[in-house]
Order: sequence, then C-alpha cells, then structure tokens
Amino acid sequence: MRAFRMGKGEVAGFLDGLLAESGCTVVAPVIHDGIVTFRAISSGAEAALDYSNSVSSPKGVVLPQAETLLSCPCSSPEGEGVVEHIPEPGRVVLFGVRPCDARGIRFLDGVFGGEVNRDTFYASRRESLLVVSMGCPHPRATCFCTTTGGGPFSTEGSDLLMAEHGDEYIVFAVTERGARAVSRFGLAPAEERAVKAVVKNTDLCVAEMQPRVDLSALKGSLDASFDETAWNTLTEKCLGCGVCTYLCPTCHCFDIVDEVGGDSRVRNRIWDSCQFPCFTKQASGFNPRPTYKERYRQRFMHKFSFCADRYGTAGCVGCGRCVTECPVNLDIRTIMAFFHEKPGEE
Repeated sequence: MRAFRMGKGEVAGFLDGLLAESGCTVVAPVIHDGIVTFRAISSGAEAALDYSNSVSSPKGVVLPQAETLLSCPCSSPEGEGVVEHIPEPGRVVLFGVRPCDARGIRFLDGVFGGEVNRDTFYASRRESLLVVSMGCPHPRATCFCTTTGGGPFSTEGSDLLMAEHGDEYIVFAVTERGARAVSRFGLAPAEERAVKAVVKNTDLCVAEMQPRVDLSALKGSLDASFDETAWNTLTEKCLGCGVCTYLCPTCHCFDIVDEVGGDSRVRNRIWDSCQFPCFTKQASGFNPRPTYKERYRQRFMHKFSFCADRYGTAGCVGCGRCVTECPVNLDIRTIMAFFHEKPGEE
C-alpha cells in the first residue's frame, strides 16, 4: 500500500482541485446549525475535519432517503410511457468519512451491488464514488468498531485513508482508484519513519478499545435464544421511534410508494424501518411482530445472526450512533454482552 504526505494546510486546496475537475461533486463533513453533517461543498474551506463523527451516516450518498424510480404520464395506457430514472451522478468524492462509515458502504455493496441482486440505482452511484476516509485517533466511548471486525484506522471500503501525523496527514492509497486520484495532485511519498509512527499509533489506539465480543459466539447464543424471555426486559424501554435505523450506516430497509403528482404517476423508494408497527403488517391486518420486543429482536437478530448467514459478516460497523442518539438510552452493547455470556447450542 503506497503512502503519501499532505500538509494539513493543503487539504482545502486538495478539495478545491477536486472541485475544479469537470463534473466532480465533493461531499464532505460540514457544520450546519451546530451539527456535523455530510453535504456537497462548493469550496474546500467548508469542510470540517476536526470532528468525532457525524450524527447521521453518509450512506445517503449511495442510498438516498427518497428517490424516484419510475414515472409515466397519467394519460398513458398502463405499461406504456414508463421512464426509469437511473441516476447519472458524474464523479463523486465522499471525503472525510470515518472508517466505520466506509465499512458501512462496503456492507451495502453486498446488499445492493451483487451480481445476482444488483440494484442499478445503487450501482450507478457506487461506481462513480471515490471514498476518502480519515482515521479516528480518538474514538468515542460509545464506539465499538473493533468488536464488529473493523477499527479506527480500518481501510475496508476506502479508496484513500488519511491518518494524522503532526502537522500533516499520511495518505494511504488503498485501491488503484485512490492511487490515481492522488497521482493527479503530485503528492510526495511519505517518509518511512512517519508511516511506522502512524502504524504504531494505530495499534495503540486499537488496543485501547477493549473489551470485545466474539461475534461467532454471539451468533451461536442468539440462534439458541430466539424465544428467550429476557427479550421482554432487555427491550422494554424501546419506543419504536426508528432513530437507530435511520442513523445507522448499514440499515437499508425501504418502502416503495406509488403517487400521482400533477399529470404524472411516480414510483418512489423511501427509507423504512423494521421498528415501525406497519413494517410487517399484512393486508389481512395480522402483524407477526406486534410489539416492540419482536421488532427490536428482529433488528438485533438481523444484524448479528441473519446477516452473518447471508453476507458472511455482521450488519453492524460499531459506530455507536444508536447508543448516543437513542432517546431512552437503550444500549445495543448491553444486549450484545448479555447474549454473549449465554451458552449457545453445540
């Protein structure tokens, strides 16, 4: 993996250089109403680089909260005049994301970008995306990325990874796409001692994020505990508000809504949540997940058991947003620890 150096004072110019390229959009962390959020910027100076993490994840860059899939004139006979609104976003640079969010996009690649289940709307955005992540030298107390297979300097899902070193960044070219992006700006190679120092600091940072939960053991225990009565007490505080799913980098449930707007009929895709009562309500009125317990259990089992079966990895990157933003302080790590300590089936 090749490493380059970039002075902290050069970052804004680097972003301005990207913005100057024809058809390039740069999405970066900015401060809006006192909150860090990811938005398209028009100047490199707008990017806020000194932040722990944003409240919401940047997954909307590849999976928008709402998008139009199809439309047709109301006057068209059924099945005729349908237009498919596949996006053509041009080149997009997602800059300054934390490694957990880059891993979240990699997870979504498995859901929407596979050869069998390829989503053309997702793929169109993903194929044009360059992901530049920034290492996390001071993880928050609510972060648990090492538990889910990542780390504060994980390169998974990133094209470039930037790590602080004094008054500069060491820029690691993770992919060929990332290497090509760096080469256009003539960055100097990083000194070997600087790279070693960054790696050492990375190892120290990872070592401090203890203890961890063995996800294989957790899955075994979960599979044997579907009818465990403890689910009632563990989840009794849940309000079903869905904030955990909307802020999560890996949650991807959506609904399809057909509407009439003006003289057109449109089909929209919008985010949905397994925590909402109507999510599994059937046309007959029967709901197989009638209470908060069943709905929260579904979310937890999906992340730490069902995703492992289907995608070979947990559906969680340990960003901690569901911990910090839950209005009733329902901590997913408490539930992980509870079932991790229970013996699974042999």
